[in-house]
Amino acid sequence: MKSAVANSERQAESASTPAYDGLSRDALLDVYRCILTSRRVDDKEIQLKNQSQAFFQISGAGHEAILVAAGMTLRPGYDWFHAYYRDRALCLQLGVTPLDMLLASCGADSDPSNAGRQMPSHWGNAGLHIVSGSSATATQVLHAVGAAEAGVLYSRLDKIPNRESMFHGDEIVYTSLGEGSTSEGEFWEAVNISCTRHLPVLFLVEDNGYAISVPVEVETPGGSISKLLTGFPGLHIESADGTDFFDSLRAMRAAADYVRARKGPALVHAHVVRPYSHSLSDDEKLYKTAAEREDEARRDPILRLSTFLKEKGLATAEDLAAIDAEIQHELDLAAQQAIHAPKPAKSTVLRYVYSPTVDPTSSDFDTPAHPHGKPETMVDAINRTMKDEMAHNPRIIVFGEDVADASRKEALKEVKGKGGVFKVTHGLQRTYGEDRVFNSPIAEASIIGRAVGMATRGLKPVVEIQFFDYIWPAMMQIRDEMSMMRYRSGNHWSCPMVIRVPIGGYLRGGGPYHSQSGESIFAHCPGIRIVYPCNAVDAAGLLRTSIRCDDPVLFLEHKHLYRQTYNKGEYPGANFMIPFGKGSLRREGTDLVIITWGALVQRSLLAAQQAAERDGIQAAVLDLRTLMPYDWDAITTLVKQTNRVIIAHEDTLTCGFGAEIAARIADELFQELDAPVRRVAALDTPVAYSPDLEEAILPQPSDILDAIRSIARF
Repeated sequence: MKSAVANSERQAESASTPAYDGLSRDALLDVYRCILTSRRVDDKEIQLKNQSQAFFQISGAGHEAILVAAGMTLRPGYDWFHAYYRDRALCLQLGVTPLDMLLASCGADSDPSNAGRQMPSHWGNAGLHIVSGSSATATQVLHAVGAAEAGVLYSRLDKIPNRESMFHGDEIVYTSLGEGSTSEGEFWEAVNISCTRHLPVLFLVEDNGYAISVPVEVETPGGSISKLLTGFPGLHIESADGTDFFDSLRAMRAAADYVRARKGPALVHAHVVRPYSHSLSDDEKLYKTAAEREDEARRDPILRLSTFLKEKGLATAEDLAAIDAEIQHELDLAAQQAIHAPKPAKSTVLRYVYSPTVDPTSSDFDTPAHPHGKPETMVDAINRTMKDEMAHNPRIIVFGEDVADASRKEALKEVKGKGGVFKVTHGLQRTYGEDRVFNSPIAEASIIGRAVGMATRGLKPVVEIQFFDYIWPAMMQIRDEMSMMRYRSGNHWSCPMVIRVPIGGYLRGGGPYHSQSGESIFAHCPGIRIVYPCNAVDAAGLLRTSIRCDDPVLFLEHKHLYRQTYNKGEYPGANFMIPFGKGSLRREGTDLVIITWGALVQRSLLAAQQAAERDGIQAAVLDLRTLMPYDWDAITTLVKQTNRVIIAHEDTLTCGFGAEIAARIADELFQELDAPVRRVAALDTPVAYSPDLEEAILPQPSDILDAIRSIARF
């Protein structure tokens, strides 16, 4: 009863108090509590770090006012959030608890965001729609763009079951970054696409004047990112004093109203302070003057809001001190709970690298072929498989450079349509429409980053990078985002998607920028499946497995093999799949085994045939078909049977994937060998333009034949 009376008195007091921007005294005190809680969690983490109970700390100090305003304006579990590491106050306002944050700081197994797999302040909460973030700067803004595209597509693709539960017609996709991160290409690509496609994205630039130690005028022409962006059509821009809660709330409301009304994207440029160092590995006193630090202290959002509350008679110093004491008590209890919470068991270390529920190496993906029709080329088989899979799964979205038949759909009445540089996607747009098949700008990071965002919302992107040689601008998105999403979030988030990439040489006219290999580089990215078919039938079966599995897949299509006649095959049917990690024995042999993949399969077969005819040497040829995983069981069996091994691949000899296989054979099967493991690969040089130079650089059947003869002598 006593508490009820007190509550009634508080309500009466609040009712008699004027509202500020529609907020009552109680609401403003809640704002103050959230801002102060954010700061005190920072302080508690610093304390835990100094006590060696936490292992990393980066604060949101000075950013709290704009972030609480954002959290009050947006809707948890309704809107979508791609935040960056300063957004502690936003997450608290949305519903993440201080205990959740401290569990993350201590690397606890019970951390609800990632089960001890991700650094603290890298926010994630599936229930609140806070998508797991990384340390890479600006990468998250492309995910936000993809997430916004997904919402728009859900509103249009009426064949997707239960699609109404997957989006809201006025949802907003929020993404934030520091002013330093606006120097990244991903930021400009994200703004470009958001404006071009009229997407409901709200960008928040939290400008504290420094990118670690680099001041804003060194990074941004004129020192203002919002001024640079004024020329983007449809982009609504708000500037705000991010240390003033009321100005922050005004700006966030205006931006959110614009986006919810589906007028286009908006950007809030919030000027904030950073009273703490960038992180505990930084010391701001080394590059900030005393005058700068004193000015930041005067503009501290906690000081400004507390002063306002006291001047307006909304709270006394004692009231605010009591709130601080309550917060400190809560955090002391939470810290003790976090410190003593169990850490992840070492036995779980490999958990969530790949999907724990869908195993593409299993018999579920070993389905029979039902061949029919005339033999088709690899291009035809891939195209047909994609058409069948798009009919099977309405969530599949295809985009990339030049993949559509024509971006201007009215032109389709007159033109044949392009469908990719190699015509692999020809006709898909005509069949499935421009919402499911569309062109992208020439921006590889944008393609992959947007696909990641789409995949986190349940779509199935099958994207194309035009040439393997141009995949490198997307490397950050592939390595730090796509491959890591499931693991770093403790399986709360994933991005199953397929990247199709033409690769390789042996096709005149390529040269250093159209003929390279490099599949081994991606084998260093745990979480990615790597597939490399050599014929039409395998391409169909492996592509279907790639699309239907629950992991991100790099699907490598050798350009030279697209239209060869020797690798044609009858289409194996709309349900044919080949499991990953299951090689194919292309030729039997008793004297040695050639382990190979891609364009080297046919060259190995030719060399093996010549060795048999000229030298009486019987070489088996094993086509791995997939590299992550690869068929170690088949390798083991054949090494034990033949005792001699050649590994043949198109990539360079040094650090090519053959080196990994050779090392493992030496490590685990050394006693079975009667000769050294021999590798046949490209020279350690880029592939040259001249056909004569290319022939000398890339491995030929004669090179493999020489290797066969060499190790047969042992």
